[in-house]
Amino acid sequence: MFYLKNFISVLLLSCLFGTSLPVKAQSARKSFVDFQETKLKNGLRVLTVEDHSAPVISLTISYNVGSRDERQGRTGFAHLFEHMMFKGSENVGAGEHFYQIYNSGGNMNGYTNPDRTIFFDNLPANQLDMALFLEADRMRSLAITKENLDNQRNAVQEEKRQNVDNVPYGASQVLQQNLLYDDFPYHHVTIGSMEDLNAATVEDVAQFFKTYYAPNNAFLVLVGDFDRKDALTRIRKNFEAIPRQSDPPPITMNEPLQASERRRTVEDPYARIPQIDIAFKSTSGNTPDFFAMEVLSTILQSGNSSRLYQRLVKEKELVTKIFGNMDERKGPGALYITATPRPGAKIEAVEAGIYEELGRLANEPVSDAELQKAKNIEQRNEYNQQTAFYRAFKLGIYSVQYNDPNLINTWQEKINAVTKDDIQRVARKYLGQNNRTVVITLPKAQSPTKPAGE
Repeated sequence: MFYLKNFISVLLLSCLFGTSLPVKAQSARKSFVDFQETKLKNGLRVLTVEDHSAPVISLTISYNVGSRDERQGRTGFAHLFEHMMFKGSENVGAGEHFYQIYNSGGNMNGYTNPDRTIFFDNLPANQLDMALFLEADRMRSLAITKENLDNQRNAVQEEKRQNVDNVPYGASQVLQQNLLYDDFPYHHVTIGSMEDLNAATVEDVAQFFKTYYAPNNAFLVLVGDFDRKDALTRIRKNFEAIPRQSDPPPITMNEPLQASERRRTVEDPYARIPQIDIAFKSTSGNTPDFFAMEVLSTILQSGNSSRLYQRLVKEKELVTKIFGNMDERKGPGALYITATPRPGAKIEAVEAGIYEELGRLANEPVSDAELQKAKNIEQRNEYNQQTAFYRAFKLGIYSVQYNDPNLINTWQEKINAVTKDDIQRVARKYLGQNNRTVVITLPKAQSPTKPAGE
């Protein structure tokens, strides 16, 4: 299993070297994904994409559930189920899903974030029946027992210790999330708390599964080397008899506007050097403001030619590392910036340098070259990742998060529509002092070790 703060930022991370020559806008090649949507009688929505270029298939099941759907006192359930879903079902033993996929030459996994849970299976095309059977069996009859719950609760708690509690800056990430959001759906981190995981009962977990892991709360996406008519027959055979459940309760996002800067300083016993984490609460994904913020973030901090790298690493030599991303969410996301000061550099000077660059974005139009470069980066990412898995994964995300699978075909158009005026507008709207949340992490002084014999 893996838990990623922002999986999409990992998929899309790249850099493009700048140029001092004028950049002429190129007409973008169209990368069209020809999908077909079918809805089964139980509400499961199926998207299929035939692609006979290689004898492989990619199957994803995207459930419309994330940590935003949890309730107070019972956090961490969505991520817990990322683990529970591999503990067996009526006809599949504990861990057998892994063995079957890997022994057939494939790979698989799952991931959870605040807005969604996605499981994927990548296999040779002749293993379609096995993939459908495995996914359908656990959707229909997951083995929810006290033994499995205790086992995976312990696994998640150990994951939390390894990835959050006992690593440098882990506590700072949790604190920033808590400070950044006021409304409960996004206020807590996806991995949950030890106390809430300990309090979970078999009955709690069974009800969560019944509510959210139902066919009417999921999208099945199949991309690869198959015949669509035949594949739909196989999908119906495996999934259509699974009973639909009552629709999950709606989640209301009432995140208030931020009225003033939020700031904390943390002493971290695991950190050896300071770190500056800055976040600006922003807008929901798949909106004009989001696409403008995405382009802004690329200009600001994508690669060695970006503004922050050139100014703070190369020119001022204030930091050894600076990076970040625009977080894409169903509700309000955020622009994140993380910086590691050079030894001897003052944190105040690093912050001032960052805010100076943000002010330039708000007050001065970006150049034609910068704007086109950012759009080229987005376009290159799309071309570089047109695998069966990438298309299945993105179709699942856009379906479950926005009910808009065709966003896979319109994403680049929306990026290309961003103007220099849009960059200035969103910089002024979201990147002000009152809208930022800052966490400064300092190494905690170590207790002196007494000499031997004292």
